[in-house]
Amino acid sequence: MKNALKECNNGYTMTQAEERAVRIFDHIATAVLLFDENLRLVSINSSGESLLLVSSKRLLGKTPKKIWPNTSFFTDAIKKSFQYASTRIERGIEMQLINQNSIKVDCIFTPLVIGDETKEILVELVCADAFVRVMQEFNQQAVQKAAKESIQGIAHEIKNPLGGIRGAAQLMEKELDDKSLFEYTKIIINESDRLRNFVDRMMVANTHPVKSETNIHEIVEYVVSIIRAESTRNLDIQKDYDPSIPSIHADREQLIQAVLNLLRNAVQATTEDESILLRTRIQRQMTIQNKLNRLAVRLDIIDNGPGIPAEIESGAFYPMVTGHAEGTGLGLSIAQQLIQSHGGTINYERKENNTCFSILFPIERSNGKQ
Repeated sequence: MKNALKECNNGYTMTQAEERAVRIFDHIATAVLLFDENLRLVSINSSGESLLLVSSKRLLGKTPKKIWPNTSFFTDAIKKSFQYASTRIERGIEMQLINQNSIKVDCIFTPLVIGDETKEILVELVCADAFVRVMQEFNQQAVQKAAKESIQGIAHEIKNPLGGIRGAAQLMEKELDDKSLFEYTKIIINESDRLRNFVDRMMVANTHPVKSETNIHEIVEYVVSIIRAESTRNLDIQKDYDPSIPSIHADREQLIQAVLNLLRNAVQATTEDESILLRTRIQRQMTIQNKLNRLAVRLDIIDNGPGIPAEIESGAFYPMVTGHAEGTGLGLSIAQQLIQSHGGTINYERKENNTCFSILFPIERSNGKQ
């Protein structure tokens, strides 16, 4: 029986059932907050901390007005739930976060009645934007899977005859007496090589990742060094790294390629006077590819360029879709496939004057567990 009890800091002992309830509460994907009769926060789960971007230590004991200083909505809604002892549902409520960004949430206010009295109000917050993102991700995966299978078939069909065409051009060159005709055989050989490289690029995302322990910041810094070496202008690349992010289990080369494609895209979109921000953060209770992850890395690549044209925005990660006349339309598609092969995803968002590509990557140990 002793093993079934756990001593708490206040001397109270929890049974196994109570411990289980606490674990369930802390692992729920929905943000859950509990307010007492004095409108003070007495409990919040990990999803709540993640959504509000504030730790429980800074929130516990505070009133709704202190937590959400820019609105009286939550104070009024909790008071009404106490007054009428009835569940309230409000949808599409705009909530400002500590980083000044705003998100829309659906709210459920549930009174917890003991006897005839309402002692506490349970507040559930569901990010409406997150639901839309999950649905977009699901649809995107389905389309990309079909496109990937088609490209594999096309690539094999193209690659085989290319070798024959190139070989025939080389033989032809040896048999030609008129050297002025060499110009045409060179064109055939060069274009065959270019097309073969193009096919190889289409196929690279299909390679199974070979994972090892690696550091996300080391990868980003390496990519930045490549971009600076490639560029003919001074790049204003700013960095905002979270040093607490642990090592990740990933294929280093594939991750470099994915980040490189996104950063090249940002450089192409900006001018001499514009900047690029690279930002890393830890995300908790994050759903990626229909799987709830306790911890994930978020890498934001933000630029203040014009963004993706509206007419192709919904298909930006599909193969052969590009807003640049000289582009192949493979950079974003390959990056997405490489990240998805690691259980992650890439999101695109345009807000005000900023374009943001976000890599969301689950943190797992070498044994595949989180």
